Amino acid sequence: MADLLGDHDDEIEEFDDLEEIDNESEPETLLADEGDIAVAAWHEDGRWTLAALPNAHDIPQIITRLKAQQTNGGALALIAIDEEFFMLVRVLGTHISLFLSDATCALDYEVAEEFLEIADLSMPEDDDESFPVGHLEIFNDLGMNQMELRAICADEELFPDEQLEAIASRLGFGEKFAELIGL
Repeated sequence: MADLLGDHDDEIEEFDDLEEIDNESEPETLLADEGDIAVAAWHEDGRWTLAALPNAHDIPQIITRLKAQQTNGGALALIAIDEEFFMLVRVLGTHISLFLSDATCALDYEVAEEFLEIADLSMPEDDDESFPVGHLEIFNDLGMNQMELRAICADEELFPDEQLEAIASRLGFGEKFAELIGL
């Protein structure tokens, strides 16, 4: 992971509870699978701090890590799966907000199905039309309204990592996000 962070360890920090990487083992990457991304972000002391999350498919663990890391503005996770869809998680105090860019992905992806279960949302009946579900107002207080979020979800020319970069840019940490995931 140190190679990925380079000279930016003061801007991009790892979670304290991430396991140390053994020099003899393979280096940890941001991608659990080739098309997966999981990044946590939190705002403190007037700046955004980002960290890679080790497993984009472990939603309960991501929530636990966000709970441990949150500041006054909470902590959030931006997750992209298999270049198909993205998920947003925000922990603010005891409140957890969840957003899924395309509910129909739960028909094909176990992680999306689990996400719907955790968010207490219904499974879609068919996959004819994609639609976002969850807390559309997840970032309202950070200056990104639900219309902007819907527009990003509806843009079929963007891959999920690009959609997350657009969200990160709107929230004020787009450059750090792009650097961390290697865009």
